[in-house]
Amino acid sequence: QVQLNEFGGGLVQAGGSLRLSCIVSGGTFAPAAMGWFRQGPGKERELVATISRSDGNTYYTDSVKGRFIISRDNGENMLYLQMNRLKPEDTAVYYCARASGWVQTINQKDYDSWGQGTQVTVSS
Repeated sequence: QVQLNEFGGGLVQAGGSLRLSCIVSGGTFAPAAMGWFRQGPGKERELVATISRSDGNTYYTDSVKGRFIISRDNGENMLYLQMNRLKPEDTAVYYCARASGWVQTINQKDYDSWGQGTQVTVSS
């Protein structure tokens, strides 16, 4: 059974940076598209970014474009999210997720494996 574990969250001041990591174990990584999602206080979970399985195609939600970078290392079964120029509204629990297929997708229903989440708090 595939397991996803995120780490790298924490408390940072506005304008700062954090790098989230997600390790995938117990299943296939390279053939699947991956994504980062987040759920802020009192909000629904939303898509942050996605990345295709191998050609590097990426997608970002508008609020993080130009500030966040998603990347992956298929050899190490790792997914990353570099977050720069953080804002208080980026405060949320961040989740990594693996899509059920290799096609890059922005639909949450297409992701079948999820991590437990890591808290990111941005102070003003």
